[in-house]
Amino acid sequence: MTEKNRFYAGAATALALAVALGFGIAQLTGSDAPAPEAPAKAEAAPSNEVVISADGISLSQIGVAPAAGGELDAAIPAAATVEATPDAVAVLTARAPGTVTRIFKRIGDPVRAGETLALVESRDASTIATDRDAAAARERLAARQLEREKRLLGQGVSPRADYEIAEANLAVAQAEARRASAAAGAAKVASDGRSVAVVSPVTGRVTAAQANLGQFVAAESELFRVADPSRMQITASLPPADAGRVRAGDRVELTTNDGRMIEGRVRSETGVVDPTTRSATVVITPSVAGTLLPGQLVKARIFASGGAITNGVMVPQDAVQTIGDRTVVFVRTTKGFRAQTVQVGGRSAGLVSILSGIKAGTPIATTNAFLLKAELEKEAAE
Repeated sequence: MTEKNRFYAGAATALALAVALGFGIAQLTGSDAPAPEAPAKAEAAPSNEVVISADGISLSQIGVAPAAGGELDAAIPAAATVEATPDAVAVLTARAPGTVTRIFKRIGDPVRAGETLALVESRDASTIATDRDAAAARERLAARQLEREKRLLGQGVSPRADYEIAEANLAVAQAEARRASAAAGAAKVASDGRSVAVVSPVTGRVTAAQANLGQFVAAESELFRVADPSRMQITASLPPADAGRVRAGDRVELTTNDGRMIEGRVRSETGVVDPTTRSATVVITPSVAGTLLPGQLVKARIFASGGAITNGVMVPQDAVQTIGDRTVVFVRTTKGFRAQTVQVGGRSAGLVSILSGIKAGTPIATTNAFLLKAELEKEAAE
């Protein structure tokens, strides 16, 4: 190899080493390559938005239809309960503590006003009867003494002062006798003088019987209930908007569980909204009450003379949902649905009137809207 060739070979080797060395340093000291930017997160949907595709809507069987305009039927449906009127139910108690010795009536038996249902033997009854008899005896004695003093006064044997004292004694004895007799009557002391009678003040049927033969009962403990089936009323709870349409005298159709139809009339509506149920109570008088029983459930259709709700927006009852303290319907959007707050009016035949919040023709979720509500609540919890 010539001197010139050796020179070129050495230069090439040096260049290769420099390149390799420079590459290693760059690897050790050079700044790291910038990391690729993370993809931007999708913008979070608002809390009242539910994002769902058309396929998702179809799979969830969520019905979509425009809100309809029209009027709400004047007939208001309501679940109602049969109750006895306050003056038709009597709670029968023992007026004194003692032992039940006789029972004359059981559940379902007819009862006349003033009839005895049971006897309770009581020492208190004996005391009350003794006081009554003693007071009556003192009254008879005072009456005889007055007659004697009147006779002696007429004969001039006794002074007039003795007659006046006897007259006063009789008045006191009569007052005491009346008091003792009233006490015995209030306690329903029986003729045997040792028992108190359990007496019904109303005519009807025994609806509850808690007395057992030989049982010791405390004073004023309940033993029987008697209800007059001819004096029944029916109470129905209505939303405030519906209750405001009801008037006293409005006709009512009542349907029992076995399909019987009974006419009735609205007797009154309270006009007061219960803070717990947010409903008002309407009291209905049935035209035939003898076949109804306290506690029985019936369906009522109240034909409100306040009229139908006109020029409103009507939506199916299933479309209306409650989220927290808001009443909403789900309006269809390009991305899914939006929970729209609405003001609800009356309800009838499965429809709800919307007073404000949406217009007629607005596309809304009409069925399975509860699935959208559940999705919103799930997102809020996460």
